[in-house]
Amino acid sequence: QVQLVESGGGLVQPGGSLRLSCAASGVTFRSYGMSWYRQAPGKERELVAAVSRDGGTTFHAASVKGRFTISRAHAKNTLFLQMNRLKVEDTAVYYCNLGSTWGQGTQVTVSS
Repeated sequence: QVQLVESGGGLVQPGGSLRLSCAASGVTFRSYGMSWYRQAPGKERELVAAVSRDGGTTFHAASVKGRFTISRAHAKNTLFLQMNRLKVEDTAVYYCNLGSTWGQGTQVTVSS
């Protein structure tokens, strides 16, 4: 059974940084591409970033490009999202995704 557990969310001021983690279990981690999504109140869930199986190819949504970086550590079965220069509009619940499996989400709130 595949399980994804996110961590690292919290409250941060505009311009600050956070690093999200997603620990995967029950799956051959290096065999799958993975993604981060987010959902703000009253909005649809949107793709934030994605990474290929080997970590060599990444995608970042235009709204976060240059500020967020997705990466993965195969030795730790963990997916990361480094978020810098955070903006109020980045406030959302962030979800880790692998195929049809989703984590429980971690809240990121950017506010002064």
